Amino acid sequence: MSSLELRNVTKHYGPVVAVDGVNFASESGEFIALLGPSGCGKSSTMRMIAGLEKVSGGEILFNGERVNELPPRDRNVALAFESYALYSPLTVRDNLTLPLRGHLSDTEIDARVNEMANRFELSDIMDRKPAHLSGGQSQRVSLARALIREPRVLLLDEPLSHLDHRLRTVIRARIRHMHDRMRSTTTVYVTHDQEEAIALADRIIVMNDATFQQIGTVDELWNRPKNLFVGGFLGDPAMNFIDAERQDGGIRIQGDTLLNGINPVCGQAKSVALGVRPDWITIGPDGADGAALPGRVIVNEFQGDRCVVTVDTPAGQMKVLADEMYDGAREDTVSLYIDQSRVVVFDRASGAVVGENPAAN
Repeated sequence: MSSLELRNVTKHYGPVVAVDGVNFASESGEFIALLGPSGCGKSSTMRMIAGLEKVSGGEILFNGERVNELPPRDRNVALAFESYALYSPLTVRDNLTLPLRGHLSDTEIDARVNEMANRFELSDIMDRKPAHLSGGQSQRVSLARALIREPRVLLLDEPLSHLDHRLRTVIRARIRHMHDRMRSTTTVYVTHDQEEAIALADRIIVMNDATFQQIGTVDELWNRPKNLFVGGFLGDPAMNFIDAERQDGGIRIQGDTLLNGINPVCGQAKSVALGVRPDWITIGPDGADGAALPGRVIVNEFQGDRCVVTVDTPAGQMKVLADEMYDGAREDTVSLYIDQSRVVVFDRASGAVVGENPAAN
């Protein structure tokens, strides 16, 4: 069994706060994605878990055991970085073999090395050295070397960034398959790519400004974001935000449209932002009833299985997802129907979802 826990963990680089009092507890064998923009503290958090950076404050625990003072070699963690970190004098085969020496018999080592070579399409380059590998090949070797150890904690930092789209999809599935096969290994996958996080993780930690903004499943983050950042960061196209005021027993937005079907609003916030995902909006013909937003099509982007429609409305520009058969043209006048039962209401001043503590992780 291999659980991971962070208790009020902080990291300072001089006066710069890279990680600010984050808390998290995983289940044994859980796949966690640490998702956020560049510079938010993701890699610093991962490096502290690995023991490559000292913790400025708080505790890191593996299976309930504090590991703050343990060096990386004693933590039984494996890492794969965006920068590969392969041993340049060694062949691919020797790079894969090295972590297993002294732990398994030669027969077991050969079997495991050959299995990883097949899984990551390395069989034809096993005798090459890193200097003679492409970026994509080096990254696959780095991934295979991390996974071959079957550690108790596996740390992957942007491991697919140098792969082309086809290979990225293939290797992503293999990473998840290997994780599931190891069962007790907890995996932390650091990425700024929400598609990777959504495809791979059991739970996602959304990070920004050195703190954990929200921890949850894809469903929780998608439908119940805790603040404006989470709502806007997850989703492509991103969540639409509409400035509004609470009044007349409902929510009134620009254009004198009153929305009455939104879930009951807690708290005292009067100035709010309504979070509406593009797939929560339906496009109808112009002249619909007063519950709909009037608009004008600015652009209709055909994307094969869907259309992304940008509509100018009295409440600002809105992104709407329509099916691939939608044929609306630029300057068409339309009405937008919002699924009011799904709208998320945020306090415009604090950015927190109404009824939540904006300081909570």
